[in-house]
Amino acid sequence: MTVRCRTRGGGAVMGSVGERLSSARVRAFIGREEELGRFGEALTGDPQAPFVFYAFGPGGIGKSTLVRRLADQVRSAGRLPVELDGRFVSRDPADFERAAAPFLDVPGTVLFVDSFEHCQWLESWLWQHFLPRAADGALAVLAGRLAPQAQWSADPAWSGVLHVTELKPFVDEQARSLLAAARLRPELRDRVLRFAGGNPLALSLAAAAGAGSAGWNKEEIWAPSADVLRTLLAGLIGEVPTAAHRRALEVAAQAHSTSEELLSSVLPEEDAHLLFSWLRDLPFMESTHRGLHPHDAARETLAADLRWRAPHAFVTMRQRLAEEYLRILREAPEERVWTVTDELFYLFKEVETLARLRTWSREDEVHDRPLQPGDIDVVLRMAEQTEGPASADLVRYWAQRQPQAFSVYRLVSTGRIVAFTARLVLPAPPDPQDLATDPVVAAAWEHTDATAPVSPGEHIGISRFSIYPERYQVPSRVIDLSSSRAQAEAARARRRAYGFAVYQDADAWAVRVKGTLADTGARPRVGEHTYGLFSVDWRQVPVETWLRRFISATDVPAESGPSGISRTTFDQAVREALAHWRDAGAFTACALLRARLAADFDDPVKELRALLRQAVDDLARDPRGVRAREALTAGYFSGAPTQEAAARRLGLPYGTYRRHLRQGLDLLCEALWQWELHGPDDDHGRTVPTYT
Repeated sequence: MTVRCRTRGGGAVMGSVGERLSSARVRAFIGREEELGRFGEALTGDPQAPFVFYAFGPGGIGKSTLVRRLADQVRSAGRLPVELDGRFVSRDPADFERAAAPFLDVPGTVLFVDSFEHCQWLESWLWQHFLPRAADGALAVLAGRLAPQAQWSADPAWSGVLHVTELKPFVDEQARSLLAAARLRPELRDRVLRFAGGNPLALSLAAAAGAGSAGWNKEEIWAPSADVLRTLLAGLIGEVPTAAHRRALEVAAQAHSTSEELLSSVLPEEDAHLLFSWLRDLPFMESTHRGLHPHDAARETLAADLRWRAPHAFVTMRQRLAEEYLRILREAPEERVWTVTDELFYLFKEVETLARLRTWSREDEVHDRPLQPGDIDVVLRMAEQTEGPASADLVRYWAQRQPQAFSVYRLVSTGRIVAFTARLVLPAPPDPQDLATDPVVAAAWEHTDATAPVSPGEHIGISRFSIYPERYQVPSRVIDLSSSRAQAEAARARRRAYGFAVYQDADAWAVRVKGTLADTGARPRVGEHTYGLFSVDWRQVPVETWLRRFISATDVPAESGPSGISRTTFDQAVREALAHWRDAGAFTACALLRARLAADFDDPVKELRALLRQAVDDLARDPRGVRAREALTAGYFSGAPTQEAAARRLGLPYGTYRRHLRQGLDLLCEALWQWELHGPDDDHGRTVPTYT
């Protein structure tokens, strides 16, 4: 088929539709310069160039686009392309050989096999029997989701003629170029970039959807349509075997990183080992030192699809994960808790306060390690470079007195030390030498004396140093992880009275920490620099209550009770009250005391405790609630120190116990919510508790 068009000079130009499509692909193609260059060298007959090009990567990363671009390059060079789609290749090698016959018979032929993962069973036969019989000057291009078998890339015979490329997401500049080429309005680009995460398919579909969103205005927030999500799920994820596998994907979409243990905790009724193994093999899933981490486009697509398809399930899954992280914070061994608040906050990263404070960028992925003697020189050099010699002297002072308070941060990719922090623990009464040496520490103690003095036997914690020369005093992964450690230490510590954070740019950080830490107003000076001091009194606000404020900040008040509390916030308040049922001091700060059901109590703490106990006992009136009541009683009222201990007390497997406990929490929250809505004297079949 051909089309005829006229130039401005009146001459006629003939061009096939295929030629026009090829020209359009060339104009629209972005990135992959290395792959195009190496393939171009092979087309020109360079004897040092590879013979087989193998490109792999997750769905939507641009494999098929690259294959089409290379095929156009082959045609332009006057060579014969043979193009096969792995989805339609039979399992008989003879059929493949017949379809690819020119590769064996016609010199210079270039064989393309796209979607190679669908015929991966042919791989050994290809390497051993088919590819070595290629005609003179022939080339082969294989593209799929899976990497080649290791023995071929490691085989000395193949290493010189095989070029393997893992296609990566677009960097920011390339992604913006794609959106500009798609004529997406500039005001939409940042939102689309956050959604697509550099994945070319996601970028292209989102750009097309955004470009067609007529009537858009700056007050609206762009979101991908159901059609876009459906297409992306098919392209990025492929087929999902069962509903359990989909739930595992939904966990991975919300959790910052997913371990087999996390899956087992939030999906106790499923085979976590099987699901984790399946997740691990997905081509868009990356294994990190903290667990599985999906590529950004896959994560955003899964989360957006669940939020659109089943908003209640989205909130429920997020709440399950949040409760599991809080359980870990309370109960897990010390070595497991240091990043748990980081994981918790990631679930609620859209909350305005968290967005101001934290970044989950993986450009500076770091891990922290205890300070070692060999690190001292590097740490002192960083301190002097960023804060001057007076600060470096204080770093030396505290490193000698509390070396265990220091963490150094190394890049995961290279192991290079890029930052350090120090979280001091200072008992009351303060050491006169500390007061005389460090003006910032002296200011912290002065604040406690002026507000609520710290008693002997109590202590304060102070995040004294946060030195990251490349990203000094701005939100970063270093500050994220150091804050998470500080919060975990505060949650686990006994008799911690205050927590303090120190920032040089006091005005900027006063805005960032608003609603989380109080500005003490103190501005101590060290050398040439002045620092801001921010605090929280943990005696007034227990750490778990403080953390739950962030969770509650995302509630959608679709259904609110008479006191204005949404259902989600109410359910969280019930869980908090149960968690503190045995701690009278912490119970007095529970949010449930501000609900309507406690409004008329003469002794709110005592009567709310009694109400919770009776409401749990009442669950056993329904046969479905007998096991639920036993699980709640063992977990919250019996004195068992952990949920594992509660399960042992009932003689149940841990997974079974967790299932009964979750059912019990759901039933209890529903019963108390009805009480909140209608009061105790309605006809909903409840019994009014008798308080003693």
